[in-house]
Amino acid sequence: MTSSPFSSALPLVAEHADLERQLADPAVHGDATALRRLNKRYAALAGTVAAYRDWERASEDLATARELAQDDPSFAEEIPELEGQESAAAEHLRRQLVPRDPDDDRDVILEVKAGEGGAESALFAGDLMRMYLRYAERRGWRTELLDTTESDLGGYKDARVSITATGTPAPGEAPWARLKYEGGVHRVQRVPVTESQGRIHTSAAGVLVMPDIDDPAEVDLDPNDLKIDVFRSSGPGGQSVNTTDSAVRITHLPSGLVVSCQNEKSQLQNKESALRVLRARLHQIAVEEAEAAASEQRRSQVRTVDRSERIRTYNFPENRIADHRTGYKSYNLDQVIDGDLDAVVQSAVDADEAARLAAAGDR
Repeated sequence: MTSSPFSSALPLVAEHADLERQLADPAVHGDATALRRLNKRYAALAGTVAAYRDWERASEDLATARELAQDDPSFAEEIPELEGQESAAAEHLRRQLVPRDPDDDRDVILEVKAGEGGAESALFAGDLMRMYLRYAERRGWRTELLDTTESDLGGYKDARVSITATGTPAPGEAPWARLKYEGGVHRVQRVPVTESQGRIHTSAAGVLVMPDIDDPAEVDLDPNDLKIDVFRSSGPGGQSVNTTDSAVRITHLPSGLVVSCQNEKSQLQNKESALRVLRARLHQIAVEEAEAAASEQRRSQVRTVDRSERIRTYNFPENRIADHRTGYKSYNLDQVIDGDLDAVVQSAVDADEAARLAAAGDR
């Protein structure tokens, strides 16, 4: 028998079966972190395994029809349809086997930061954060504001939120798989509330998206590398929102990264939130360094967390939204800013998949 053209799927099929055996072990269910990790990986492989089984059945049906047609010509009539089914199954499996982002099944920490434009930029940053919160709500995800700095006129100078899936999402449906394309500069064109003569202004806000590292053991944090300061939280205009030193600032000495959190009244809760963000940032730095070292594998992808790249324009007078990476354009900005973001995100997902397929075909 000739070897399968999709022999690369066989280790994944075997891994899926092994995970199924592990998940059937009652001992595993006593470790919530391990159980969550196994469930995520099992779900991530399910689509590939199903595609392989479909292709295997289609191939066997086609081979059987060809063999029977040698003795009974009537079976030859079935061959064209079976060939079409086998070809479609093979293409679907080929797409499933293209290397994917290993973080695709993770939750995210998303940051929005006001940029050019002063007060208007802060208002736009607030609009973006509400857009993401409503998008998360539409998809049934949980959200938690980790830290915010409000501006005097409303909106945010900066804000940070965790977005978490409920249950085990299907492959490609976890928060990181959908939201990783949002990193970059978002530009707005509209008449600011502070503009008395009705002139359209342009301002911008930056978005950074990082995978949320739910297992602290995945990122090695040496306590000796951390400088932890506590201070009193304050709201816009210096108004005190806390009468104790509960806000926490953590400096990671080797990298110089600084993370602060002040939203919670408990110093311990703020510390845990800050450590969570720090782990996400350190993981993201490690991923970017690995990508730079293997740029041929990732160069064509749409994904970016570089705030210097202008990725999208929100034109309110024309009710138009345009993604500059994918060419997507529509005139339903009012709906998008209210959380109807799926079509915009899907344009980036599709462009990314096309690039990955092209890269796989070149190898």
